[in-house]
Amino acid sequence: MNIKVKRTVELFFTALLLLLNPLQTYGWHDKTHLAIARAAGFDRWYSAAAPDVVKSREVFRKIEEKNHYFNNNGAVPVSEVMVMEQLKRFNEPDDQEGHLYGAIIGSLRDFRDLKATGKYADYPLVFAAHYIADLSMPLHNSAYDAFNRERHSKNDGIIEGEVLKSIGIIRRSIYRITLASEADLAREVARVAEISRKLGNRMRMDNRDMSGPEAFEQAVHSASLFRAILLYVGKPPEGEITDNGNMK
Repeated sequence: MNIKVKRTVELFFTALLLLLNPLQTYGWHDKTHLAIARAAGFDRWYSAAAPDVVKSREVFRKIEEKNHYFNNNGAVPVSEVMVMEQLKRFNEPDDQEGHLYGAIIGSLRDFRDLKATGKYADYPLVFAAHYIADLSMPLHNSAYDAFNRERHSKNDGIIEGEVLKSIGIIRRSIYRITLASEADLAREVARVAEISRKLGNRMRMDNRDMSGPEAFEQAVHSASLFRAILLYVGKPPEGEITDNGNMK
């Protein structure tokens, strides 16, 4: 069975599981973040929801919340230039648009700088894991308009009820990404952001929510990118990608 067919079959059975076990949930919440980080092979996957905990405290909210989204009010295609331009707004509390893409780059720079001092450096990777999961959520990459406000919570939680049971499906669907530089990283962040933005556009045009298979496919994009990042920063993830391109 080739990779595309295998992935399609796995997502079909995941969707069937969702239909047989319906669960109303709200938010790209803890379980989804944990599942993406664990599927990617991050040894601190259990901390991947921590940035939302930080965001919940009033004293940190204005700074942290802007790292979780980009309100693309102009519906502008995402480029690596846009990603790097957001870097200067990382942790900026007065940035009304948000700067999710810059937060990913900034967190990895924080990891690199902290590691260079010889200190414990994994916590910036926890933030990066969270932001990279947010990257694949379509409504975190588009204008926060009436459609977004009405459907955001439901779409954040499309797979929350089943995702921890489906880590193996996400892991086996991970595809190879090679990062050799920060420029490569910016291009990949832009690529996943564009996939998410375009899905958000289709949802608006059809006036609908994500389907279960679409949400799982989005999770695979985040897990694939985060796995590549772990390799890029010298944190070998659990699991290997075989010669035919899929994860074992």
